[in-house]
Amino acid sequence: MIALPILLPLFFGILSILFWKSLKTQKLLSILGTISILTSTIYILLFVKENGIQAIQIGNWIPPFGISLVVDLFSAIMLVIAAIVAFSIACYSQKGIDANRGKFGFYPLFFLLLMGVNGAFITGDLFNLYVWFEVMLMASFVLIALGSERPQIEGAVKYVVLNMLSSTLFLIATGLTYNLVGTLNMADLSINLSKVPMQSQVTLIAVLFLIAFSIKSAAFPLFFWLPASYHTPPVTVTALFSGLLTKVGVYTLIRVFTLLFITDIQYTHLIILVISAFTMSVGVLGAAAQTDFRRLLSFHIISQIGYLLWGLGMYTQQSLAASIYFMVHVILAKTALFYVAGIVNHIQGSFDLKKLGNLYSSRIGISIIFLIPALSLAGLPPLSGFFAKLALIIAAFKTNQYAMIIVGLLVSFMTLYSMTKVWNEVFWKEKKYENDTKDDTPVSHWMLAPTILLVSIMVVYGFFTEPMMEIALQASAQLMNPGEYIQAVFGGTP
Repeated sequence: MIALPILLPLFFGILSILFWKSLKTQKLLSILGTISILTSTIYILLFVKENGIQAIQIGNWIPPFGISLVVDLFSAIMLVIAAIVAFSIACYSQKGIDANRGKFGFYPLFFLLLMGVNGAFITGDLFNLYVWFEVMLMASFVLIALGSERPQIEGAVKYVVLNMLSSTLFLIATGLTYNLVGTLNMADLSINLSKVPMQSQVTLIAVLFLIAFSIKSAAFPLFFWLPASYHTPPVTVTALFSGLLTKVGVYTLIRVFTLLFITDIQYTHLIILVISAFTMSVGVLGAAAQTDFRRLLSFHIISQIGYLLWGLGMYTQQSLAASIYFMVHVILAKTALFYVAGIVNHIQGSFDLKKLGNLYSSRIGISIIFLIPALSLAGLPPLSGFFAKLALIIAAFKTNQYAMIIVGLLVSFMTLYSMTKVWNEVFWKEKKYENDTKDDTPVSHWMLAPTILLVSIMVVYGFFTEPMMEIALQASAQLMNPGEYIQAVFGGTP
């Protein structure tokens, strides 16, 4: 079962290519494929929760030789939330992707991207992690450029240049790691990196990985590729990227800085805390200055990445659990908000906040669908965003990170300000400009249903905070105890 999150997207991606000339079949395959992936990942999560970390060795090679696939509770959670987002994307794309983009490979690329995401979540080898990142980069680059509109091409170039820099640093750091230790198996590295006589070399490699993964996560200071590119493709593609791509970067940071680079946490994790504070601040300030719906939400992706890194920087079981809980919340919230932006554009024909308005009077339901994830993102109770930020603040009090608490609270207030700005401009004020579309334009159920689904899951997630946080605490306990991971890979004989 462990390999299914990789094999199923590959299988349905190949099927989509075989039915290249039948867009209807590809659309149907996207629904069937994501349902099967979601079913398998839920089973994996339940199995791992009950039986502990699971690992297999491809080709039956004895570790650390060959390729290891490992699923702990953290990666199982990420597999499930990625599958939920993928299913919602498959539904939204039925109307959210035009026929031309569909005919030129959206669905095969969608499955290829999902395969790369899942591969990154479960790989137990640094080099194969690099391979899965490259799979994601290839698929995402084509998805951004698909349609060949001028803004898309400009955004795609900025996107690929910075991500190629990240990949280059990643590959250099991987080569230095192999030269230093002679292995790239993560479990084996966890054992041997602490035995290196010159720990300063390990710290240097750790910083290289930190820079590489920070670029992919859109963390400060090399974040500008994200707001320059994410608003250019159709909302369906942007929502897919928002929900998954940067979160894979954060997932990888959490993985390597809890499993591999933990010998000099006073230095490396302090850097992560500083990056976290700047990422939160710059992201929310950038969002407050935007008048384009998609660009505003894109800057908020950056801001929320800062919160995720905050938990990693404190490096306690409680803070890591808060980051894991926050990760699920922000994936649901950001994806849903981009869906709403697409619906608003469908109704009023623009993403420019100045050209929108008065939707509350005619579309109360859509207004509520926006308001719930928006207020959750700002951290208002009783929504999941409030409990996510509260968990981070409690963990920060326990580690005396008072400056981070102040930054986190100020950023929350600024987030509330920018969400209020969107509400006033899009839903509350009188519309000043006439667009080509009418406010009574019908919205397809294919666009409404996945949006409502994600918002509903978010509401349930907030109401059941205690059991969800308990699962996050179990996942963080595994992260804080690398021995359990090592034992799963080596079969009890590391």
